[in-house]
Amino acid sequence: MPRQAGLVGKPNTGKSTFFSAATLAPAKRAPYPFTTIEPNRGIAYVKVKCICRELGVKDNPKNSLCINGYRLIPVELIDVAGLVPDAWKGRGLGNKFLDELRRAEVLIHVVDASGGTDSEGRPVKLGSHDPCEDVRFLEREIAMWIAQILMRDWKRTSRLIEMAKEDLPSALAERLSGLQISRGHVAEALKLADLEGKKPSSWSEEDIMKFASELRKTSKPIIIAANKIDMPTARGNIEKMRREFKDYIIVPCSAEAELALRRAAEKGLIIYEPGSSDFDIVKPEKLTRRQMSALEVIREKVLKPWGSTGVQEVINRAFLELLEMIVVYPVEDANKLSDHDGNVLPDALLIKRGTTARQLAYKIHSDLGETFIYAINVRTNQRVGENYQLEMNDIIKIVAAMARK
Repeated sequence: MPRQAGLVGKPNTGKSTFFSAATLAPAKRAPYPFTTIEPNRGIAYVKVKCICRELGVKDNPKNSLCINGYRLIPVELIDVAGLVPDAWKGRGLGNKFLDELRRAEVLIHVVDASGGTDSEGRPVKLGSHDPCEDVRFLEREIAMWIAQILMRDWKRTSRLIEMAKEDLPSALAERLSGLQISRGHVAEALKLADLEGKKPSSWSEEDIMKFASELRKTSKPIIIAANKIDMPTARGNIEKMRREFKDYIIVPCSAEAELALRRAAEKGLIIYEPGSSDFDIVKPEKLTRRQMSALEVIREKVLKPWGSTGVQEVINRAFLELLEMIVVYPVEDANKLSDHDGNVLPDALLIKRGTTARQLAYKIHSDLGETFIYAINVRTNQRVGENYQLEMNDIIKIVAAMARK
């Protein structure tokens, strides 16, 4: 199952356009709130340089794609309806939409950097709304969503944990496992909230809120896609957001420009790869004057001043930087770099930095993890033990007891 990112934000910021631009999947779009009722789901790709050219081999990917020397690793995007203030209480069906984000490991907050929509998503004069307010609003909504889940039966739950003398991080992680929250997430949040060693039955509502806020940071980190950079008011707002939110990754982007370029490339009118700083027109005779003009506007207002549309950068940085993931290539034949069917470099896996060789074996198959003997770092041709921490672009062969003859 692919890694998952949730697309969040207030209505009319360009979330569904971002979704379509990243996945080329259709999404209902319109300039009014609650266009998206049921979530849109589609596949986007983390784009990294493939090791095939470095090794001088022709690969045969199975779980991913290799195009022009770049490995495209699928991730699932889920685009939920625009959230409005007090969504966690159910306003605008917000609690229903938030529940769609349970499996997401990272949240992409699409913000209208032009300041052209108010807190409810209604169009207003460009620059009249402060996008920084939208960042704070979403932080609160997600934290309150987690807090209300915690508060259900909190007194009873906390007393049971204490009576059974359970490990608090493990007990809370089990309670919140449906939100993809791990023991590590909980333990870190307890530390950040200064609640380590404090009996949960003595927690105040303020303690729960503080814990929920820190837990949001550890379990559902947010990257900001500062959208609508083609608008003249965007640059100043982005600079302000970067000053006020120094801990955030803020990526300027234009979802509309990316979607237009990808659609034109899909039709063979231009040559364009997501993340590129320019495009080439290959069939000018098939473009109308209006289309030519639109492409030139994208080049002059987005690509030249900003370097790219930003959409691919958001996807890459969400997984590789914010979630601290690396790419590894498991193989069965260390000499041919292939699986048992002869596919060369068949799989590229996104895994957390710090993952060990044995943990990788478990990810491939539980039997491999349980019968793990050692692994081979194919690049160095050396045996490595179960605690070897994998590095970016490692090629790994797992040797397990079942493989013995």
